[in-house]
Amino acid sequence: MARAEKATAVAELKSEFEGSSAAVLTEYRGLTVAQLKELRVSLGGNAKFAVVKNTLTKLAANQAGISSLDDLLQGPSAIAFVKGDVVEAAKGLRDFAKANPLLVIKGGVVDGKSMTPTEITKLADLESREVLLAKLAGAMKAKQSHAAAVLNALPTKMARLAEALRAKNAEGGDASTDAAAGEGE
Repeated sequence: MARAEKATAVAELKSEFEGSSAAVLTEYRGLTVAQLKELRVSLGGNAKFAVVKNTLTKLAANQAGISSLDDLLQGPSAIAFVKGDVVEAAKGLRDFAKANPLLVIKGGVVDGKSMTPTEITKLADLESREVLLAKLAGAMKAKQSHAAAVLNALPTKMARLAEALRAKNAEGGDASTDAAAGEGE
C-alpha cells in the first residue's frame, strides 16, 4: 500500500471514529464473505462494519483521541462503527456471534468510554432507545393521571362531606323543631 493510500485510509478511519457514537472491535477469522455480508445486513443502517488493518486503525484511533483499542488490535480485526442506536447494533453483533461463533467481540468504545466484551453484551441486553423512551413517557403519564385523580378527589370528598352535614342538620333540625313544638303544648 502506497504512503498516500495509507494516509487516506487513516484519515477515513479517523473520521469514522470521530463521527460515530460507538466503535465495536471484532475478530472475524474464519467467516466467509457471505457471512460478513449477512452481518452487515443484520446491523441495519445505523452501523458500518469494516475490515481494517491494525496499524492504520491504531494510528487513526490515536489521532481521534482513542487509545483504549491499542491492546485489542491483534489478529484479523473488523470494526462496527455505530452512528445510531448503540443498543441495536450491540444486539445485532451479539446475536450474529451466537449464531456464528467465529465472530468474536473484542471490545469497543461507546461515547468515549472503553467497553469490555461483557459490557457490550450487557448493553445488548437493554431494550432499544424507543422502547425505553415509551416506558418513560408511560410512567410520566401515569404519575400525572394519579396526581389529577388525587386533585379531583378533594372537591368530591368536600361535596360529600357538605351533603352529609346538610343531611345531619336537616335531621337534627326536624327533631329539634318537633321537640320545641312538644314543649310548647
